[in-house]
Amino acid sequence: MIVRIMGEGQVRLDDGHLTELNKLDDELLAEVEGGDEAGFRRTLAALLDAVHRLGTPLPDDALEPSGLILPSADATLVEVRDLLDGDGLIPG
Repeated sequence: MIVRIMGEGQVRLDDGHLTELNKLDDELLAEVEGGDEAGFRRTLAALLDAVHRLGTPLPDDALEPSGLILPSADATLVEVRDLLDGDGLIPG
């Protein structure tokens, strides 16, 4: 799967890592819904760190269809709330 992080680029990520990312996504969803700014910041950073740690960055000139789009590290709670659907940022 190709993951795009807004403002950063794309990362190739094995689908087998989605379970780990979904756990963080569930935490993020709960924090956004609860208005927990500190928890939101911590979990968003952990989610993006996991994508970087588990994935392989694509070259800057590569442009592949993204299966998943994540907000940048500096996104606000309100901006992420607007991106969420009932399942969070990551489907499944």
